[in-house]
Amino acid sequence: MWETQMEIASPPMGASQSRDGTLKTVSKRRRPWKEFTDVGNTDGNCFPPDGGVAEQRRNFNWEDKMEEGYTLTELEERIGYHFKDIALLKQALTHSSFTNEQKINKLKNYERLEFLGDAVLELVSSEFLFRQHPGLPEGELTKQRASMVCEPSLAFCAKDLELGRFMLLGKGEETTGGRHRDSITSDAMEAVIGAIYLDGGMSPATEFINRFVLSDLEDKKLFYDSKSNLQELVQGRLKKNVTYELLEESGPEHDKTFRVSVRMDDRCLGTGAGRTKKAAEQQAAYKALLFLRDTQCI
Repeated sequence: MWETQMEIASPPMGASQSRDGTLKTVSKRRRPWKEFTDVGNTDGNCFPPDGGVAEQRRNFNWEDKMEEGYTLTELEERIGYHFKDIALLKQALTHSSFTNEQKINKLKNYERLEFLGDAVLELVSSEFLFRQHPGLPEGELTKQRASMVCEPSLAFCAKDLELGRFMLLGKGEETTGGRHRDSITSDAMEAVIGAIYLDGGMSPATEFINRFVLSDLEDKKLFYDSKSNLQELVQGRLKKNVTYELLEESGPEHDKTFRVSVRMDDRCLGTGAGRTKKAAEQQAAYKALLFLRDTQCI
C-alpha cells in the first residue's frame, strides 16, 4: 500500500511541500489527488511512481472511495493474485468519471488497461476454443468467442467478484447506479486482466481468465440469452407459454431495483432482481431454466 512504501516527515497542518523544498499554504477545499500532480510529480501521474513523495498519498485514503469493506487487499484475495505494483490494480478500478471530477490525468483511468486486457482476453479465449473444439470451423469458433467475451458475459463474471463495489466512480456515476452497470463492470473486468498481464505476465493473466471467464460455461451460456432460451424450450418441448410479472419496484428514481417473477400457467418458475426490468426478467428466466433442468423437465 502507498502508506507503507515510504516514510517521510509530515509538513505542518495546512501546508504542503513545494518542489524547491519550501512550505506553501494549501486551501482547506483542496483536492488531494490533484496535489499529486503538483508535488514531486511533474508528469501528471496520480499514482505513486518509484521515488515519489509519499506524504500526499497518505493524506488521501483512496479506499474510502470504494464501498465500505471493499479494499484492494480483499480484491487481491478474491482474484487469487497479489500485485507487485498495486498502482496497476488501482488504475484498473478507476472510471473516467472519477478522473474528470478530480481533474487528474485522464490517461490514468482504466481505459488503456481495458484496451490491453481485451487483446489478452481474445488471445486466451481463442486458444481455449481452438483446443477444446478441434472439429469446429473458423466461423463457429468466432461466434462462440464473441458470446463468451461480450459485455453481458463479462458483466456476469464481474458480479461473481462484486467488482463494481471496488471501483472509483464520480458522484454522477455513483448516484445513477454505475457500480451495477454492465458497460462499466465489463470494461473493468478487461482492465483487471490488462493490469495482471502488465504486473505478472501471461501466465497469471491466463489463470485469471480461465478461473473467472472460461469456467462454468454451460451455466453462463444459459444466462447470456436466458429469456430466449426459456421461451424456446417451454414452447418447443412443453408446448406452453411463459409470462413475466413485476412483483416489486423499490428505491429512488435514479437507482431503482425491480423484482420480477416468471410463470408457466399458474406456476412460478423463478424470480429475479435487477436495476432494470429487462435485467430482472433475465435473472428470473435464468433461475427458471436451472429449475427446469434440475427437475428434468427439459
